[in-house]
Amino acid sequence: MKEFLGDDFLLQSELAIALYEQVKDLPIVDYHCHLEPSEIAENKRFENITEIWLYGDHYKWRLMRANGVDEHYITGDATDWEKFEKWAETIDDCIGNPLYHWTHLELKRYFDYHGLLSAKTAKEVWEICNAKISEESFCVHGILDKFKVEMIGTTDDPADSLEHHETIINSGLATKVLPTLRPGHLYNVDSPNFVPYLDKLSEVSGVEIDNYSDLMLAMQKRVDFFHEMGCRASDIGMDTVVYEEYSTFEIDVIFNKAINGKALTQEEIDKYRTSLMVDLGMMYADKGWAVQYHMNALRNNNSIMFEDLGADKGYDSISDTDLAKPLARLLDELAKEGKLAKSILYSLNPAQDDIITTMIGNFQGGGVKGKMQHGSAWWVNDTKTGMEKQMISLANNGMLARFIGMLTDSRSFLSYPRHEYFRRIMVNLLANWVIAGEFPNDFEKLSQIAKDIAYFNAKDYFEY
Repeated sequence: MKEFLGDDFLLQSELAIALYEQVKDLPIVDYHCHLEPSEIAENKRFENITEIWLYGDHYKWRLMRANGVDEHYITGDATDWEKFEKWAETIDDCIGNPLYHWTHLELKRYFDYHGLLSAKTAKEVWEICNAKISEESFCVHGILDKFKVEMIGTTDDPADSLEHHETIINSGLATKVLPTLRPGHLYNVDSPNFVPYLDKLSEVSGVEIDNYSDLMLAMQKRVDFFHEMGCRASDIGMDTVVYEEYSTFEIDVIFNKAINGKALTQEEIDKYRTSLMVDLGMMYADKGWAVQYHMNALRNNNSIMFEDLGADKGYDSISDTDLAKPLARLLDELAKEGKLAKSILYSLNPAQDDIITTMIGNFQGGGVKGKMQHGSAWWVNDTKTGMEKQMISLANNGMLARFIGMLTDSRSFLSYPRHEYFRRIMVNLLANWVIAGEFPNDFEKLSQIAKDIAYFNAKDYFEY
């Protein structure tokens, strides 16, 4: 029987152990996350383990709810100690859940605690962690240095001033913190916040937005500004992918209706969204950016809790909307214009893994290795089985050796052991194929593939 979280954790052979030695100390490229640039800029320090570990972590909140914990101890006004205690009571029974692994990896790697978190040990762990947090070196910059985080891709609105990124650039921090442009407010043309958002975008861009052409001019100015600030990627959450044929005249009419507060039909919404994705996609291609498409999440399902707490509180799940046809048409339209950017496709629905892997094969080329990427197992899929499934799908129908690897997609500075988790799973998968006689036992070749997936492919892909 293996030791829990021992040196050979998730590594099932001597070959896997040897491969892990090749990748374990490589820098981290965390090209998509939700860390707050302001907290990096100010080199934030934390009051206690609950603040850095439980605030905003809907993964943990969902498990606590499943364990019958009252909302008072999750998002309510319970004390930080009370919230931590309830998490400790919960994680003790989470057999088979990756959070059990992540929790204890984080306790080991950040706090040098090698025991198990439970109701019995909660007070001890609380005191040990808080003592570590009080040390001078336990700050955001110290964490990034400790885990060799070479690049972070934050998630930023087009109207953002990026003032915090400028502060970071001038701070001397070794980690490159690059903005990622995410135009979600523009995509949601049917939102009551659409028109007020246009006013904000108009102000920062210096363009009075009276029609769709004005919007595109404003966005070109923001894309130019983001590029100057180091941006090398965009990101969009398209929970339902659409492609609807449209004309320039139709988009002008639809946009005019929207800014004058008139209701849009679903067909009009879809036409506008298609035009927006095509026009922005061409801007991104001109800059040499990568485009990240996040698809098929079903959000805010519990209407009572949404009204009470708002969005991103742990009430989202997998959607099963059609993907293949509208996605193919969107990518094809950009390709016909000669403006298909490097693209990373993520679906929250793991049943669509093979759709994505075969889809990217339709649009590879242009002299770019791995131009089209099947994005890392995302959100609810970043489990051991989810990561393996995504990589096996990519290997079956594409080139796993060109995969750009793991990201945290996290709001927490304690998430970097997820890269260790991924690297262990990845090298074990490679080793198992060799042991089964499905790939030659060429350690030099295997090592290079593993190192490329863990680090070098992402470094080359984002060209930072």
